[in-house]
Amino acid sequence: MIPPADAKAHARLERFKRLVAHLREILGFDVGAVFWDGSSLPADLAPDALAIAISDEGAVAAVIRRPSLHTLMNLLVTGRVDIRNGWLSDLILRRSKVKNREIIRRLDKSLLVSTVASFLTVPRGGPWPLETMRGDGAGADGSEAANKANIQYHYDISNAFYALFLDPEMVYSCGYFRDWSNDLATAQQDKLEMICRKLRLKPGDTLLDIGCGWGGLICHAAQHYGVKAHGLTLAQQQLTFAQDKIARLGLTDRVTVELRDYAAMEGTFDKIASVGMFEHVGVPNHGTYFKTIDRLLRPGGLYLHHAMAYRQKDFERTRRNKPQVIEIFDRYVFPGGDLDYIGLTATNLERAGFEVHDIEGWREHYQRTTALWRDNIAANFEAASREVGPVRARLWIAFLDGSSAAYNHGSIGIFQTLASKRTRGHSQLPPTRADLYR
Repeated sequence: MIPPADAKAHARLERFKRLVAHLREILGFDVGAVFWDGSSLPADLAPDALAIAISDEGAVAAVIRRPSLHTLMNLLVTGRVDIRNGWLSDLILRRSKVKNREIIRRLDKSLLVSTVASFLTVPRGGPWPLETMRGDGAGADGSEAANKANIQYHYDISNAFYALFLDPEMVYSCGYFRDWSNDLATAQQDKLEMICRKLRLKPGDTLLDIGCGWGGLICHAAQHYGVKAHGLTLAQQQLTFAQDKIARLGLTDRVTVELRDYAAMEGTFDKIASVGMFEHVGVPNHGTYFKTIDRLLRPGGLYLHHAMAYRQKDFERTRRNKPQVIEIFDRYVFPGGDLDYIGLTATNLERAGFEVHDIEGWREHYQRTTALWRDNIAANFEAASREVGPVRARLWIAFLDGSSAAYNHGSIGIFQTLASKRTRGHSQLPPTRADLYR
């Protein structure tokens, strides 16, 4: 005889299966489902089919009690809900085109109510690691302490972890694909080269890289263009790696790096680059940021600004009401992260006394870059888990997958903007941009 508790659990599962089958039919959703007893829908689900796997009934109970993206993310990073043979972005691409009104009309309400009711007393289970991970309280108030805390939270987790998914030069920003079939290492080398060309670097130039990461650009510029380069970072592990790399390459007489907030930097430089750092500044602090660039750049000097940006309408929407997905990544992955839109970037540059020369969109390049990073972590998941734990490894996969989907959708872009400190007369730039694409 089946114990009463087991009989109830079996009945809940069968009712839930009927509801899932019913919803799949209404929505025309061709994604499979795998349940905690090992059964699936359809029953002959192919091993390589895209499917949602649910490991325990507590996961269903949790979603019923708190149906939110926060709940789903907790379940995903613990593996209690798993996307087999694909990514969450694949599910989004296959989302139903059936209108809500039609779904409501066709929905078996009695089946829905009875299924929900049967799970209301089921414990949600665990673990729930995101409930105890860093919140979004640090924000981006522009202070050195907040900036340092935010940067170190994201970057100072493990150099070995980042090495598992970045290119050999450890470049953590959008690659530049001269051919869409190029690998990540080639794309990053081509990106570093493009930045140096846009800045028209030449022997003897002084270059400041704000947010230098692991030192990829400053080392490349010194090796191939003969500049004297200085990098700033707020991440201790990045600093250690970059210093070791500089010494290993024999560049200590031409390349330096230090742990310092951009606003505290002193001196004057011929060229300045900011690649993938501006997203940490915070929109309320943009005025301070661009004034600092103006203070550090010599008259007529060139500044390359490489940053993600919303579409204008999405920027306005997020200022009014931040979407859950952005809240999640701000809270758990990228605290203090904040994007502007390209029109605001150009406006702020002009307000700070710069002349804008070129704006180039790289959205599709970052879609491919983030997808390759995601794939690399997934391919090295066991090693990544040893470095940062399986929760954070899955969280980074979700972050990169979501980023790739956003770039594919076009809701987020990325731009390289070249500007000079405004002077009268000739800007000293060549008459065409042919030299960039030789």
